[in-house]
Amino acid sequence: MNKIMVIGVGSGVGKSTFARRLGELTGIEVTHLDRLFWRPGWVEARLEEFREAQQQVVQNEKWIIEGNYTGTFTIREPHADTIIYLELPLYVCLYRVFKRRMQYHGKTRDDIGEGCEEKIDWAFLRFILTTYRPRKEKMKKRMQLYANEGKTVHYLKTPKQMKGFLNTYKKE
Repeated sequence: MNKIMVIGVGSGVGKSTFARRLGELTGIEVTHLDRLFWRPGWVEARLEEFREAQQQVVQNEKWIIEGNYTGTFTIREPHADTIIYLELPLYVCLYRVFKRRMQYHGKTRDDIGEGCEEKIDWAFLRFILTTYRPRKEKMKKRMQLYANEGKTVHYLKTPKQMKGFLNTYKKE
């Protein structure tokens, strides 16, 4: 387990927290895709710039890359040896998004681009609500493809499974 993709069903599932903790336990550097994608004021990075930043990371001997951004999966997939997929119920994800909004009100999280204060708007909520079920189905199929390709796939569907997985690793 040297090149790890941490992906999930959507916002609020715990990808960033899980990846950060896994990085602490294994000593592997974590790259948060939101930090590469978002510029101050929630301005999107240019696609070429976003892709190039990922291409540099995947050349490292070890890495954990956290985030979905399915349009750039093809950069990470060929290099990854381990895929960790997190899936919690929609209501839990929504609860966590609202909790995060309250916790980081007026602040920028360390897993997001500088100058991007925590926010929730209707477009973001609509995105979560409309993409959850279709993404769940697509990810299920994607995990099967990864397993068929010989990648190690971990499909974690409860907080207990996530905690249990993390408890199996100790910093080298």
